[in-house]
This record gives sequence, C-alpha cells and structure tokens, in this order.
Amino acid sequence: MLDNLQERLDEAARKHGVPGASLALWANGELVQAATGVVNRDTGVETTPDSVFQVGSTTKVWTATLVMQLVDEGLVDLDRPVRDYLPEFAVADGSEKVVTVRHLLTHSGGFDGDLFEDTGRGDDSLDKYIHFLRDAGHVHEPGALFSYCNSGYCVLGALVARLRGTTWEQAMRERLLGPLGATHWALLPEEAILFRASAGHVGPEGAVHRSWAMPRSNAPAGSTMCLALRELVRFGRMFVAGGVAQDGTRLLSEEAVAAMRTKQIDVPGVPGLLADRWGLGFELFDWGGEVYGHDGGTIGQSTFWRVVPGSDFAIAMSVNGGAVVGMIADLALPLIREVTGLAVPDLPVPSETPQAVDPAPYLGGYAGPMYTWEVAEAPEGLDVTLIPGEFMESNGQTRTTTRFTHHTGHSFIAAAPKDGMHETITFVVGEDGRATHLHAGARTLRHV
Repeated sequence: MLDNLQERLDEAARKHGVPGASLALWANGELVQAATGVVNRDTGVETTPDSVFQVGSTTKVWTATLVMQLVDEGLVDLDRPVRDYLPEFAVADGSEKVVTVRHLLTHSGGFDGDLFEDTGRGDDSLDKYIHFLRDAGHVHEPGALFSYCNSGYCVLGALVARLRGTTWEQAMRERLLGPLGATHWALLPEEAILFRASAGHVGPEGAVHRSWAMPRSNAPAGSTMCLALRELVRFGRMFVAGGVAQDGTRLLSEEAVAAMRTKQIDVPGVPGLLADRWGLGFELFDWGGEVYGHDGGTIGQSTFWRVVPGSDFAIAMSVNGGAVVGMIADLALPLIREVTGLAVPDLPVPSETPQAVDPAPYLGGYAGPMYTWEVAEAPEGLDVTLIPGEFMESNGQTRTTTRFTHHTGHSFIAAAPKDGMHETITFVVGEDGRATHLHAGARTLRHV
C-alpha cells in the first residue's frame, strides 16, 4: 500500500497548490520517505527528504519533554507555581501566584497566549520576553479552561534554560536532538542555511514570504525549529518505546511518557483535526485506538504529526504553502487508516438541515491579542466577522465575515469550506445561559 506513496504525494500537492512537501512515516518496521516540488519557488531548489521545514508548534512537545526530564530528575514539581522557578514571571491580573507548571503544559494558565514580541536575537531573548509578559491580559482563571497559549510555552522554555544554566536551544541540542541521533535540524537561521531550508509561500499566487526568520523569543513555542520530517518520526518513536531512543539511551522515564499521553484537560469544540483532549504537551485523539501528536504552523508552512503506538506507526508531513487541510484529508488521514486500520473520522461538515437556535446568548464581541471576533445574528445562523490585530494584519490577514450554522450543543460550523475544511467554533456558556468565551481554532477569546 506504500509502493505508490510518491505518486500519491505528487498528485495531492498538484491538486492543492502546494509548492513543496515532505512526508516521512514509520510503518511495518521501516522508515518510508517521499518529497515533492520545491522548497522555494524563487530559487527552484528541489524538495528532498533531507529538506528542513519550519515545524511550528510541534516544537511544544519537544519543550514539554525537556520539562518532563526536569520532573524525572526531581528538579520540577508540576503542581508548584511557576514563580518558584522563575520569580520574575508575572502577568497583568496577578494570577502568576497560582499558575503552575502543569497549567502551562496544558494551556490552562489563563493569560493571553498569542504574544509574539520580538525581544532580539541574544541569549537573553527569553528573559526579556518574561518581563514583557507582565502586561499579558486575562482570559480566564488558571485551570478553568483550555486556551491555546504560545506564551505559556515560552515561559516553560525560560524555565528549562534557567534550571539547566544555559539557553533553551543548547538544552534542546544536548538533551534531545543529540541523544536521539537527529542529524537534520536547525534552531537558528545560521543553522538552517546549511540545509535545503523550506520557505513559506503565501497569498493566492503562492509568493515566497520574504521574512523567513521569526522571533527567537517564541522559539520554545514553535517559531524557529526546523526539521527533516524523519526527525519528527524519530521523536515520536521514542515515546512508543517508553522514553528510549533508537540506540537504547533513556531520555524519559516510562512514568513521564505515560503522563504526557494521559488526558489532563478537555478541549471545547468539535473534534476534527484538533483534539478534544490534551495531555502534557500532546494532543490526544480517540480513533478507536490511542493516537497522539501535534500540528504546527508558521507563516506559509504547516506540519501534521501523528503517532499510533498500538500499530508502531508514526507519520509526519510538512508543506510550504497551498491547502494543507486538503493534503491532510486526501493523503495523511487515508494513510493512517490504511496502515493502522483505525477508523479515523472524516472532518466535520454542516448539516443539510441545521437546527434553528436562539442566537441571543452568543452575540457580541470576543477579544484576543491577535484577533477580535464580532458575532451577529444571520438567517439560519450567525455571521462571525474576524478583525485582525496589528500582528496578523502585518502578515496579510484581512477582515472577513463567515456564515456559521448550528452544529451541536453550543458549537457552530462554517456553511462554506475554506482550504478543504469547514471551520468550527464553540461558545463557553455561563450559568446565566450567556456566552462568556468563544473557542475557535484552539484559541479561547473572552467576551467583551
């Protein structure tokens, strides 16, 4: 069934307007790799399995692993306040007194998560970022909800750096990348230039995004790590092996691996590409068998990564533009079904006859640092207008309005697909029956 993998990758990339893609999977006791297209349309450099892509937020699982190594060594207690290890950590509402390491690992710290402040290229970039977070806004009480939090993982990276007496990057090299036997990786632009480094492509024409390097301050959350896709597969197999690398080196205790793969918090929303549960770093899926992984995105680059321990299977795929969801739906998910036999669900679609609901509890504005969402009544549903903030506007995001119809409970689904997927949103409703938060794309925005 994998004999025609190259043909299937080529076809999917053409269909979905993808400039370049790389795919690696471990199945039936062997590594299989394929690549297609170019890493950069301006240069025409061919994509190969050795090409490194920006893997975005899959980095968070690497950062979580560095934290769990500290837990294994007795240097960190998951349920102690972060300030016990980083006394300078603070946020605007004063909740830093009770925010724990576990809260940060599970995206439940309660402060604004999408804060991409560039604090420079120096080794002190994370220290400066921690100081910047003193103005981070309030989303919810710590531990009350899941709200995807990039900034929380930057704090975890600073914690690792502090307790290891080095930088996050050096801790990553010494304690994970090196012991794993990884060879094709980069954490800084001057390392990436040594490889066939992929560039992101954006806009309807798929133009090369001219600003390739992202802020070092957000590295532990996913702004800088570049990998050949087999390195993500290698990393995933370490968890299947109970924390042991391919050469027999133990990187994590079995207890730590089990904790990372165990549900810590529920995620509001409609299961699809995103999980409905989160572990310590991992997204968790119940597809008729245990599945875990993470997705990642930088500007113009996207990564999909899943591990199926019961089948000794792992898959990682990156694209540098085009419709990534189409690639996942047409190639990655079918591959998982074929090799593992799991009943991987299809992506959600709207009902032909959506139920009529009272829109009043949901109307109004919902704010976050990257976007504001305005929810208005519409025939047979809601009109949701996305208003980009300064950061997203500078990266080409424009104001858009999308019609949503009722899906189930307090969840709604876009009437029309975008890039091969119907977006879903879910409202968190208070005791008075009115929405207090809007959950969209893993982000939780507060009603204003």
